[in-house]
Amino acid sequence: MKLTKESLKEFLDTKVVLYNNPKFIESDPIQVPHQFSKKEDIEIAGFLAATIAWGNRKSIINNANKMVTLLDHSPFEFVTQHQDSDLEKLLPFVHRTFNGEDFIQFVKSLQHIYLKHQGLEAVFAKYATADSLQQSIHHFKELFFELPHIERTKKHVSDPLKNSAAKRINMYLRWMVRNDHNGVDFGIWKSLRSAQLSCPLDVHSGNVARKLGLLKRKQNDAKALAELDASLRRLDPTDPVKYDFALFGLGVFEEF
Repeated sequence: MKLTKESLKEFLDTKVVLYNNPKFIESDPIQVPHQFSKKEDIEIAGFLAATIAWGNRKSIINNANKMVTLLDHSPFEFVTQHQDSDLEKLLPFVHRTFNGEDFIQFVKSLQHIYLKHQGLEAVFAKYATADSLQQSIHHFKELFFELPHIERTKKHVSDPLKNSAAKRINMYLRWMVRNDHNGVDFGIWKSLRSAQLSCPLDVHSGNVARKLGLLKRKQNDAKALAELDASLRRLDPTDPVKYDFALFGLGVFEEF
């Protein structure tokens, strides 16, 4: 499709309105953190749901709900106050290549983040640059795994500095940071701005972005993400990732 910048923006803005509303929650993993009202419960449940957000969407939601159930529906309390014996019940958990050992490692690492680094928001805010959180993701991974860990678990946290598009963490950051009062994203991290966010880039959003001329690079990697971010910031510099709703909706719901 060849559209002028104005007509492309108008087309995408219409799709944002269509998908960026509470009905979107019904079929999206974001419904899992929406079960909670306490900030720390929302951010931990959201982080775990985003971590396993690949594959069949129904399976993602079911398994993310299982994770929350295993944490006694009190993610923050479980993470910060668990004893080693409490972790045994997590061992049978599995979602694709993310297993019970990974889950236990995540709980221990999250405890470390909250007890030693003032929590998830503080870590991402500390390493943010004026227009990007990709450095933040890199440093978050370093801190997340600075305590003894299983090597296999590291693959479940992406690193943009190793050329990953880090789709799931960028999606998670959208959930936490964007605050447009539409009832989908939470906007509970006040120390960061929507302008710093990057679009969650996956097969669906990448294919739609290429068809619309927003992205030329063929691989869905960190370089492609930088290119897509630049295109979306030209359309809306203050809230570029609102277009994630448009790209995702066009790709998944409309098979654009």
